[in-house]
Amino acid sequence: MTISARGAAVVTGAAGGLGRAIAAALHADGWRVLLTDVDAAAVAAAAAPLGGWSRPLDVRDETACAEVAAEAAGDGAGGLGLWVNNAGILATGPSWTHDAATRRRLVEVNALGAMTGTLAALAVMRAQGHGHVLNVVSLAGLVAAPGETVYAASKHALLAFSLGTLADLRMAGVRGVHVSCLCPDGIWTPMLHDKLDDPGALASFTGTLLTPERVAARAVRLARRPRPVVSLPRWRGAQVRLLDAFPRLALALTPVVRAAGRAGQRRQARRTRPDASRPRL
Repeated sequence: MTISARGAAVVTGAAGGLGRAIAAALHADGWRVLLTDVDAAAVAAAAAPLGGWSRPLDVRDETACAEVAAEAAGDGAGGLGLWVNNAGILATGPSWTHDAATRRRLVEVNALGAMTGTLAALAVMRAQGHGHVLNVVSLAGLVAAPGETVYAASKHALLAFSLGTLADLRMAGVRGVHVSCLCPDGIWTPMLHDKLDDPGALASFTGTLLTPERVAARAVRLARRPRPVVSLPRWRGAQVRLLDAFPRLALALTPVVRAAGRAGQRRQARRTRPDASRPRL
């Protein structure tokens, strides 16, 4: 696909963290990128060095998502080439510690919001005959993550929706529209910056803590070559799928997960907190 034929790319949750990194990487790769976020001022600032194209967007708003998709599709040649559902929120702790409002918000943003964005994009892409929806899922969409149970449930829902929708497109004879899922390990973004002492976030620190730039680079490659599911790193995807296939084994390894996660938190604390390695008096 040539750069001129790509069309526009929309990135949700692009005011900072992974979303901003993905938008910057896509821009560097030649895409016209529309950055969206619930924080209008922050996303405008993030968009300024990337062409200045931004819009405030609550991904739970079906009408607003449709308007963004239509705007992107009408901006220049190629229509709407890519829609990246990146917006997401995290709440940690045992499932019974979250009130109804917290559970609802996690599902509404992480699952229903991404579904809404996907369907808004597909309405345009199916009509134009081409396009690609890239959903940022997480390894938590591949295996139940202790301490992040409701978050993982929302990501499991997004994975099932994405793969089912891709199958629906193929059954309907639509070949030029793609849906991909990117499932990265824990990423060192503001979502985890305050979780270094949080026992509920241990699962996010059990493997390779990634930089937003590394994940964004993989997202760009995935945008070029769609695949149903990509994990980052690949070995972690294989590892968590094994645990998902053998839940009794996963439960038996819970103490190991706890120890590995706490060790990961300590390592990251030493990297980011100058006084973390000093002896306490």
